[in-house]
Amino acid sequence: MNTTFALPVPSTSGSLEQYIQAVNSIPMLTPEQETELATRFQQENDLEAARQMVLSHLRVVVSVSRGYAGYGLQQADLIQEGNIGLMKAVKRFEPGRGVRLFSFAIHWIKAEIHEFILRNWRLVRIATTKPQRKLFFNLRSMKSGFSALSEQEAKSIAEDLGVKPEEVREMEIRMTGQDVSLLADSDDEDSYAPIDWLADSHSEPTRALERRAFDMLQSEGLEYALSTLDPRSRRIVEARWLADDSGATLHELAAEFGVSAERIRQIEAKALSKMKAALSEGVVLDN
Repeated sequence: MNTTFALPVPSTSGSLEQYIQAVNSIPMLTPEQETELATRFQQENDLEAARQMVLSHLRVVVSVSRGYAGYGLQQADLIQEGNIGLMKAVKRFEPGRGVRLFSFAIHWIKAEIHEFILRNWRLVRIATTKPQRKLFFNLRSMKSGFSALSEQEAKSIAEDLGVKPEEVREMEIRMTGQDVSLLADSDDEDSYAPIDWLADSHSEPTRALERRAFDMLQSEGLEYALSTLDPRSRRIVEARWLADDSGATLHELAAEFGVSAERIRQIEAKALSKMKAALSEGVVLDN
């Protein structure tokens, strides 16, 4: 006989703090409950059983997401991506293997968050291979302090992660590098600064044409691409990517439109794809 466990459903509206409080109030399943639900889902495709397994482990996603706070991304977005990983884990979970869903889901949650960070963090363009990705996500914890890595430390980390020492040093520079002033620190005529070694290409004809095309793309092209969207999609894109501040989160927009955060993510992805197609067609005012 199937058993239904009363689990409260966290609201997708309201603040992130309210969401976290809600998921933390949901009790974890006992081993017996977990086995029953997983068996029902696996053998009978019982979606209600899958839903209860997901709900009871939302707190795990919140906990994992806190470990990725140093990458400049909204925690709400990290949680949303982690929830996708959790759903994938529930779909693939086999109770007969003697492993708890908690332990099995960690891998899928982290994998989904990793992919999200790599898609959205501009400085990680070099992290294209599996060893490089492992380097990116482990370098901070493997460093002994805040000072720069020594040659021996870089070599040791490189050996552990299967990359080259120069890749370790380059990744460290990308992740911890600070801005360097182009101007000299003094007015001494004999002093030099990085700006003194830069060529002035401002008036070069090809650069001028590139600037004109880029400015046109940023104005007419972007406005045209936005005009191809329906009002809701345009509002989501502008709030997420064109706002002056850090941009709205998926949960904030979900509350505004009265839908789930996952639905907002789907609308956003479709809108960005449509804008990309519009821009690639070259439909820009030709002055």
